[in-house]
Amino acid sequence: MRCTSEIDVRDVDESCINIDPIQVGGRLTADAMKAVIAYGDGYSVCDHCRKPFRLDFIQKPPIQQFHKELAAFVNMDEARVVPGARRGFQAVAGTYVQKGDPVLITALSHYTEVLAVENNGGIIREIPADDGKTITTDSAAETIETVSREFCRPPVLLFLDHFDYQYGNEHDVRGIIRVARQHDIPVVYNGAYTVGIMEVDGKGLGADFVVGSGHKSMAAPAPSGMLAATTERAAEVFRTTEARTDLTGRTFGIKEVEMMGCTLMGVTLVGMMASFPHVRERVKHWDEHLSRGRKVVESLERIVGTRIQSEMPRNHTLTRVDTIQSFDKVANTHKKKGFFFSSELKARGIAGIIPGATKVWKFNTYGLSAAQSDYLAETFLGIAEKYGLDIQ
Repeated sequence: MRCTSEIDVRDVDESCINIDPIQVGGRLTADAMKAVIAYGDGYSVCDHCRKPFRLDFIQKPPIQQFHKELAAFVNMDEARVVPGARRGFQAVAGTYVQKGDPVLITALSHYTEVLAVENNGGIIREIPADDGKTITTDSAAETIETVSREFCRPPVLLFLDHFDYQYGNEHDVRGIIRVARQHDIPVVYNGAYTVGIMEVDGKGLGADFVVGSGHKSMAAPAPSGMLAATTERAAEVFRTTEARTDLTGRTFGIKEVEMMGCTLMGVTLVGMMASFPHVRERVKHWDEHLSRGRKVVESLERIVGTRIQSEMPRNHTLTRVDTIQSFDKVANTHKKKGFFFSSELKARGIAGIIPGATKVWKFNTYGLSAAQSDYLAETFLGIAEKYGLDIQ
């Protein structure tokens, strides 16, 4: 089947168990699929846009109400939808970072946080990870002191991932935010791997901003995301334009500078809205998803030579695995080399592992049913047994 003569139909999630690290939390709901069809035209949400001509004021479809619900969802005061988490990072950095300003990230931060700082001329300093690849409160406190001495002032901003994208490890965000607040450093909570799959309490954590990814964790089309803020910070990052053009004297009402006016139009926004009731419900069942993921990890650990590089026990469904001493040994002598592994998985209806990867790879079990997670665990063991790997 094809969409056009050159574009194939994509049926990965319909025909396989997909464990791609970045895709599973963004699988669309049936309601979102219907919204995609109905609102696919570019400016489809603008049918009923009236003064003051701003996205978050549109009432039909209920976009204004959706913004209020988003803020409440992460226990913050105001929220905006943005074209992906990275645009949330960019909006905050654009508000607080000027050329030469020190900004803290972590040694496990996503590259988009780096680019957001670089785009404004900030100077990046990293909080190092410990031997277990986690970011601790003590390390954060020490880095803040070091950077403050170096620049003779505290960092102007701190980007902090709750769970990082490299290992899926959990970091002490509550403790680190507490230290940052002692130095009056605004904190951006990166919830790309939390908002939409588990409950997030922004104020409870002490965060100034909560950023979420619609297409990564909120069952939404790409690019979509959210940026939420406290009342104090919202007045700064959601500031409205004061510009007046010199020749025509034009002004632009209450358009927000960092939002570049309106952000998500059409399919991305309405798809995100359509999935939201399902997302609000599914975060209540995070423990079930985590339990199923742990079962798969336990099976992998039984394959001699396989090493889980992520923290144990697992606190997230995203996991990084080292199979240099197991599946990669098979790849060294197999005619398909490392591609044997993805081929074996594909033959058993499993997708999402990078083709050719047998040394270090990642997977994410979020969204699998109990039966699917059992099957996945059995599949890894079955492939190991087929190629004579020892199983404990």
